[in-house]
Amino acid sequence: MNFSSDTSAPAHPLIMEAVAAANRGMAASYGADAWCEAARAAIAAVFETDVEVWLTASGTAANALALSVICPPTGAVLCHEQAHVERDERGAPEFFTGGAKLQLLSGAHGKIDPAALAGRLASDRPGSVHQVPAAALSLSNLTESGAAYSPAEMRVLTDAAKAGGLLVHLDGARFANAVAGTGASPAELTWKSGVDVLSFGATKNGALGVEAIILFGEARQRIGELRERAKRGGHMPPKMRYLGAQLTAYLADGLWLDLAAHANATAAKLAEVLVSEGAAQLAAPVDGNEIFAVLPAETLRRLQQAGALFAPWEGGVHRFVASWATRAEDVDALRACLGARRD
Repeated sequence: MNFSSDTSAPAHPLIMEAVAAANRGMAASYGADAWCEAARAAIAAVFETDVEVWLTASGTAANALALSVICPPTGAVLCHEQAHVERDERGAPEFFTGGAKLQLLSGAHGKIDPAALAGRLASDRPGSVHQVPAAALSLSNLTESGAAYSPAEMRVLTDAAKAGGLLVHLDGARFANAVAGTGASPAELTWKSGVDVLSFGATKNGALGVEAIILFGEARQRIGELRERAKRGGHMPPKMRYLGAQLTAYLADGLWLDLAAHANATAAKLAEVLVSEGAAQLAAPVDGNEIFAVLPAETLRRLQQAGALFAPWEGGVHRFVASWATRAEDVDALRACLGARRD
């Protein structure tokens, strides 16, 4: 009953096989290999457009490098007050941008309230030397509360941002879960909704460790700067073929969406068990593979005594995460544990 995090899950066997295959023989360095080229082509096909791509090994690097090419040191990145770039990246976005300021916006379940964004943009004074002008908007899908933006919801925010001259970044650490949950296409949830740069996560959804920074539209022209910043920041691995091999296998035959769909479906079942058997109250919608729930004291005690792993969150909430590797038996074990409270 390990529902602690999808980063605790193992890598999928097909991805491990791809890494092993890439380990046979010699290959060009620094991304000039057949696996990285195949990954770039696969990404372009999945997103139905021309893209520029840079591969990294961590989500923090992907987010920070992505923001560094769309926000100058003297600008501000607007993001949700619960965003991962704000809460969980130890100042990496500020470090990689050279000092850009994160400015925080409110909204339920990790989604930015359009009114909050409009208010911040209305107060912007780019010509004032005393203020930090907004330069970028950073969204997360899924959000830090496990909620999914629809394309229409994203468009409201990105249209406002573009009208204010901002570029748009999307933190897609759990982008696969958002796609699987909303039924929208990858294109509809990114460049067709006004996104300029995407941090495309794979590690949480079955990869060994790979994320892709994807540049869309005119932002593709920034690939040279992105490479330079990646090199200077220590994110140009010589044997990048192992990253390319992972991502190629991840996208092949829709594996990434199959894994996300399993995680989402398992989370939905887990949420039903927590509510029906554990008298839990959901604190956020279950749009993907995360459940945020308020647990009665007796339910919490039984789960802890049974050895179930999950994470305490803010305000008395606990987070449960399902992954591609979460088994039906894990959910059944939790159901049995909670069902015993009626005895």
